[in-house]
Amino acid sequence: MAHDESQSVVRFEHVTVRFNETTALDDVSFEVSSGETRVVFGAAGSGKTVLLKTALGLIQPDSGTVRVFGQELGGMRETDLFRIRSRIGVLFQEGGLFDSLTVEENVGYPLENLAEFQLAPAQVRQRAAEALRFVELEQTLDKFPAELSGGMRRRVGIARAVVTEPPLVLYDSPTAGLDPITAYTIVALIAKERDLNNTTTVMATHRYQDGHFMATCRFNPETGRAEPVGAAEEAGLGTVFMVLKQGRIAFEGSLAEFNACQDPYVAKFVRHEE
Repeated sequence: MAHDESQSVVRFEHVTVRFNETTALDDVSFEVSSGETRVVFGAAGSGKTVLLKTALGLIQPDSGTVRVFGQELGGMRETDLFRIRSRIGVLFQEGGLFDSLTVEENVGYPLENLAEFQLAPAQVRQRAAEALRFVELEQTLDKFPAELSGGMRRRVGIARAVVTEPPLVLYDSPTAGLDPITAYTIVALIAKERDLNNTTTVMATHRYQDGHFMATCRFNPETGRAEPVGAAEEAGLGTVFMVLKQGRIAFEGSLAEFNACQDPYVAKFVRHEE
């Protein structure tokens, strides 16, 4: 389903978040349009995770406004926040799977625990299996997270994030701690989700390769692979790069602008190899 390109999905206006004496986000303003990919870089402690949690309404800003799908989160009742969150997929840093549940139960969890989805158990199982097929792990349904490799657990996390077919997905360091080949697999899956469903995507990462891939590759359903696009098409992918520094936006722009940025702090994230 094509979304209206001009539609604002996430909008921060002068958002400041403090924890005691520490300012985690400092007067942050930006907007993510429907179908856009936003790649957020920053050193550890620069505010990337806080930004994602604030977009989810898990953290309330000390000042400023946060709008998601056009609705202001501040002062919203918990039931209304749950309704908003049911339209957002999330992959937390370490995958965030429940150790005591099977892979199938982990993936089906959002469908069973969100009021918006009144599905019979057989439907939940079917949707979970489809999501696992999407990440090429349909053979792991009955396994437990402890039986999987780190990369497989991350893929299960993606399946759980997208099982509700959300219009917005937030990824918090989806490739952290993974070897380069596994990391490539994960980013290719994120691009596949974006391109097949025109999903608005916000990804916090420290790997230049992740952002570069999202900005220059598109999933081709005919070949079943993500493939590089030409320079003209690249602009059509709508990828915006943003760099946080001590809770402030140090940079915001296209891949070309990111690559050309002379600021020493921003340049650290350009072509930075692990």
